[in-house]
Amino acid sequence: MVSYEYRVSVHPADSFRDMVYFCSNEGSCTAELIPSDQVRRMEVLLNEGGQRGWELVQASFGKDGVLVFWKRQVSPA
Repeated sequence: MVSYEYRVSVHPADSFRDMVYFCSNEGSCTAELIPSDQVRRMEVLLNEGGQRGWELVQASFGKDGVLVFWKRQVSPA
């Protein structure tokens, strides 16, 4: 049986202040113009987690920052 461990990391809004994703009441979603430095910060964050064996599950953006959910497979004991 495959087992996983999970981790949640919090990243302050000042690092991702302009990285916003909006969805309308009708369900259409668009990405606002995101500065390239903030896209790069997200790439670095994801690559650092990936190099440690973590897989992104979800990233939630809010006015206070980004909440990132990770998982990785646990080796059998």
